[in-house]
Amino acid sequence: MAKKIKQVRRGRGFAWTKQMEAELRRHSKARTPVAKISKEMKRTIAALRQQAFKLGIGLGHQR
Repeated sequence: MAKKIKQVRRGRGFAWTKQMEAELRRHSKARTPVAKISKEMKRTIAALRQQAFKLGIGLGHQR
């Protein structure tokens, strides 16, 4: 039988803390791949990109 994976749903009400924002800024400066940040912070790629946009920082490659 397949192993069941526990799913964590954070929803709209899950706010970003100052520590999370600082971590996102560090990843941005280090140019960490977005997929790796997503797994580490347990956030979707879209949520990370949206927060980075709000903070005025870049994530991933720049064209």
